[in-house]
Amino acid sequence: MVIKSQSQINNNENGLYLVSTPIGNLKDITLRAIETLKRSSHILCEDTRVSRNLLDRYEIKSQLISNHKFNESKNLDKIISLLKSGETISLISDAGTPSISDPGAILVNECVKNEIKIIPIPGPSAATVAVSMSGFSEKFIFYGFLPEKKQALTNVLNKISKFDDTCVFFVSPKKVNKIIPELKKNFSGRKIVFCREISKIYEEFIRKNVDDLEIFNKELKGELTIVISEKKINKNHSQELSESDINIIHKMIKKLTIKEITEIISQNKDISKKEIYNYCLKLKNEI
Repeated sequence: MVIKSQSQINNNENGLYLVSTPIGNLKDITLRAIETLKRSSHILCEDTRVSRNLLDRYEIKSQLISNHKFNESKNLDKIISLLKSGETISLISDAGTPSISDPGAILVNECVKNEIKIIPIPGPSAATVAVSMSGFSEKFIFYGFLPEKKQALTNVLNKISKFDDTCVFFVSPKKVNKIIPELKKNFSGRKIVFCREISKIYEEFIRKNVDDLEIFNKELKGELTIVISEKKINKNHSQELSESDINIIHKMIKKLTIKEITEIISQNKDISKKEIYNYCLKLKNEI
């Protein structure tokens, strides 16, 4: 793998730029993002009215092309043709990183097929922001927007709950009360943070124990990023020593201390150290 130094990066390369935009506060945009958008001949955006607020703020005059989930397939031929002619085109979403729970993947795959250069411009992402302030494990899985239909929702949350790591997904404020019973059913014993209006004036982080969740009395405004803590291993229900573990202990009992054996056996296993220690102690007394 070859990593270019900053001096080797050509900031004037033609191709498709995936430009991350602020998820709330317009000041969160990067200098590189502004430079890229200004020199793009066209900017693909979900809602031109939303994007215009950002672009006007930074005096970006590039031509806008509406590009949302209902027309992105129809736009393909036109955009690919422009890119092949040497145009520099940027793709943005209403907020955050393009093609992450937003339009973009279809165009990216078409560019790959046509060997058109794709250049990402990193920036804000609601998922990573939410995990960073949750206090939960940094190892996480991200699902995106939860499905609409009840059975599909039930199946997805049941599947996600089987992961031991932190879980992150998006949900609209109108649907949050509908998923609370499923959250309590599938994530009992874990903690949860509802993140809304991130980096905006009414930014709010609601922290709860999943088991204590109740239906919200009023509708929460703004799309929600939900973070659920990693699964805690209950040491009171640990595994028992296997025959293999016992054989290993017998081989080590005369060479290592009980403490050393306990540490070795307990690594990467859900076995109580007390159980290992007591077995070693019993075995030591029998020798």
